[in-house]
Amino acid sequence: MTGIAALFERVVGQDRAVAQLAGALARPVHAYLFVGPPGSTKEAAALGFAAGLVCPNGGCGACEVCRRALRGVHPDITVVQRTGAALSVEEIRSVTARALRRPTEGVRQVIVIDDVHLAVRSAPALLKTLEEPPASTVFVLTADDIPVGLATIASRCVTIAFAALGEAEVADWLVGRGVEPLHARLVAAGAAGDLNRAELLADDADYQVRLAKWRDAPGRLDGTGAAAAVVAEELLGSLDTALEPLQRHHAAELAELEAQAKARGERGLPGRKEITDRQARAERRWRTDELRAGLAVLQRAYRDRVRAVLEQLDEQPDSPRLVDEARRDASAVSRISEASGALRRNVQPPLLLASLLAELGAV
Repeated sequence: MTGIAALFERVVGQDRAVAQLAGALARPVHAYLFVGPPGSTKEAAALGFAAGLVCPNGGCGACEVCRRALRGVHPDITVVQRTGAALSVEEIRSVTARALRRPTEGVRQVIVIDDVHLAVRSAPALLKTLEEPPASTVFVLTADDIPVGLATIASRCVTIAFAALGEAEVADWLVGRGVEPLHARLVAAGAAGDLNRAELLADDADYQVRLAKWRDAPGRLDGTGAAAAVVAEELLGSLDTALEPLQRHHAAELAELEAQAKARGERGLPGRKEITDRQARAERRWRTDELRAGLAVLQRAYRDRVRAVLEQLDEQPDSPRLVDEARRDASAVSRISEASGALRRNVQPPLLLASLLAELGAV
């Protein structure tokens, strides 16, 4: 596979975006913003576009430069990823320092910044860099959406839209990778259009068990701190279990790259530290994102309780007990939303979850 197909091999269901990017390779502008929901493969598109921009052949997808770029080890491609729940000012400042350097090998360098929608606090630092871009640097930003605080940054970029993937597209992609069709459909239903999540969930035997723990949590909170602590410990343990498929994926990736380096006669793996650092960042983000996904399941459980109580109230409108239950469960829904939002402020997940469950039990 060569050319555009090779550059965007891992991009699924985004023909219009790929066509736009292919047309931009010859005369790129200084900044692009890829906007689409999680798992829409915009990050894969960003890496493929970056590879095409540093390719001496205009994006052939086959040369040694393209191969290194697509593996994430080209010196003129920098991928900036959050280490916590949000992009920090320090991480954005590192972008400014990198942008001022000259390209190492070619005529341009590319700086990819993921999850820019989580950079509201660091937006002023990023805006300054985008407004005074070095001529040899192209920025590629990815975001799930464009919050009001990032509207000015968006106005400095060419926006490329990525559509949400449907369950059928995700299931077909999984089947194409060898997943049994029925299992592929079940995983696609739980992945919410996120291809990256679907790939890992397909290899996660404990996924359904983990979901059940979050769904069952409300019924186990009896108002005591002891019960809240036990539930919190179990849910935090499930986050560690959720990491195992990603860790296996990373180990296999590293082994494959080492084998390729050995076959080329290289001593050691070039860029090994950059690869392992990237993997460590991905594991930290996955754990945080799994907590956010778990909170969404917990919130749905409380919403289901509210609906059930409201149905009973239709038949018993004067029941003080049902009114009180509806109030408590509705308050829990709001509190979970606040906790999920707090993850963007780099709070400690164990403390946040323990505090949240203690409050929900006491509501």
